[in-house]
Amino acid sequence: MTEYKQDLFRYVAEEFTEDFHEGELERREFLRRMTLLGGGVVGARTLIASLGIAGVSAAELAQAQTAPPQPDKASGAGMVDPRDPSIVVGPVTYTANGFTNLAYVARPAGNAPAPGILVIHENKGLQPHIQDVARRLAKAGYIAMAPDLMSKVGGTQQYIDTAQISSYLAQVSGDEHIVNLKAAVAVLKTQPGVQGLGAIGFCFGGGLAWRLSTELPELKAVVPFYGPAPDTAKVPDIKAAVFGAYGATDTRINAGIPPLEAALKAAGAAYQLKQYEGAGHAFNNDTGQSYVKSAANAAWADAMAWFMKYLKS
Repeated sequence: MTEYKQDLFRYVAEEFTEDFHEGELERREFLRRMTLLGGGVVGARTLIASLGIAGVSAAELAQAQTAPPQPDKASGAGMVDPRDPSIVVGPVTYTANGFTNLAYVARPAGNAPAPGILVIHENKGLQPHIQDVARRLAKAGYIAMAPDLMSKVGGTQQYIDTAQISSYLAQVSGDEHIVNLKAAVAVLKTQPGVQGLGAIGFCFGGGLAWRLSTELPELKAVVPFYGPAPDTAKVPDIKAAVFGAYGATDTRINAGIPPLEAALKAAGAAYQLKQYEGAGHAFNNDTGQSYVKSAANAAWADAMAWFMKYLKS
């Protein structure tokens, strides 16, 4: 397991644990997810122990492993109708790592020149919310492409259980994800009218957006929402202007901000890291329980201002 794969795996495990402690996951659902991540009861016991959780027996894990998934408590219907006449949306495919990858593209109607933005999804895959984010970017005058990192196993829409999606994404190496995303950027560049490249990512995808910024110097602007920080040794390789959006109460993720900011300052990078009051992790997702409308609206406005300054100018 590569170091970055371990980072992604740990990130997802800690996110499940945080959701459990905050009451968003029932105990049985949390344990079921641990068995998915750990590859069974034995691996789950080791993983749970590493997370500092005691009092979980093998019998309880075995029962949880076969339990039905806890339904996602989603709300919200999206902000931009895919039938909006001012935009054009649709699927696109591309090859990377020897298999066909799926993606969703949204752009302003017509083929007028516009910057391209890669949209990197959360650890639940290419959900309707992320497609809506792409449409919102199209309404703002960008050509947005959201790749599906579940493509190798049939795509996000093949899975009802989002925990299966999260577990798969956590177990794939970060290197493979980055190869797929780089290939997606190459496809985005070929879309009619694309001039200039940026990226935006959320949670798990925010971490991948940070890493992509260290490996793709052609990116002009990158906006990670509350993702894990990149390897600080690679921060000097960032050429893009980066705006990081964080929830003020998201202590797990925010613990990585001070060393990241020190590295950005030392590298002379163009950046801003902003925390939004009254918001925690995943505050931008209007279909989730953690959505905070005021923070989401403010962060989106800040992100659009950032792209306007560094990508459209």
